[in-house]
Amino acid sequence: MLRRDLLKSLMISVLAISASLNFAIPAFALGGVLPSIDQPAPEFALPSNEGEGTVSLSGYRGKWVVAYFYPADFTPGCTLEARKFQEDLPKYLDRNAQVLGISADDVNSHADFCDSEGLKFPLLADAKGKISKAYGSWMGVRSARHTFIIDPQGTLRATFTGVNPIVHSREVLAKLDELQKAG
Repeated sequence: MLRRDLLKSLMISVLAISASLNFAIPAFALGGVLPSIDQPAPEFALPSNEGEGTVSLSGYRGKWVVAYFYPADFTPGCTLEARKFQEDLPKYLDRNAQVLGISADDVNSHADFCDSEGLKFPLLADAKGKISKAYGSWMGVRSARHTFIIDPQGTLRATFTGVNPIVHSREVLAKLDELQKAG
C-alpha cells in the first residue's frame, strides 16, 4: 500500500511540474503512445483493397479523414464496426469526410472483407504495423481498436480509444459535427 501511495504522489508531482513548465505528457493507450491532438497527424501511404497503388493521408487534404484502426478482417467486433461505418458512410460523405480502415491484414483479405460486407470505403494494409505504431495503435501483431479524426489540413483533432463497435460510428459522427461547428 505504501508503494502505491508513493507512486501516486510521484505521478501527481510530475503532472504538476509539467503543467507549470507548460508542456504536455504524452497520452498512453493500450497499443503505445498516441499522437498529440492539434498537431500534424502522422503521414501514411499504404496499399488498399482497391489495388491502385497506395492511399496516403496527404491525398485527402481538403477533406476530413476518419482513420480507424482495427484488429482483423472477418472477426465479430471488426465486422460490426465496419458495417456501422458503411451504414453511416453517406453521413460522412455529406460532412466532407473520408473513412479509412487500417489493419495488419493484407490487401487480398481486405478485398474479400469488402466484398463480403459490401464496404465502399478503402481498407489499408499495414502488414508490418509501422503506421499503427505511429498512431499508438499496435499490439505486437495486430492493430488496436482506435480511431482518429484528422482535419482537412492534416491536423489530428480527436482520438478514440476503448471503442465499442456497436455505437462507435455514431460517436465519431457526433464528434465530427462538434469539430466542424467549432470551425
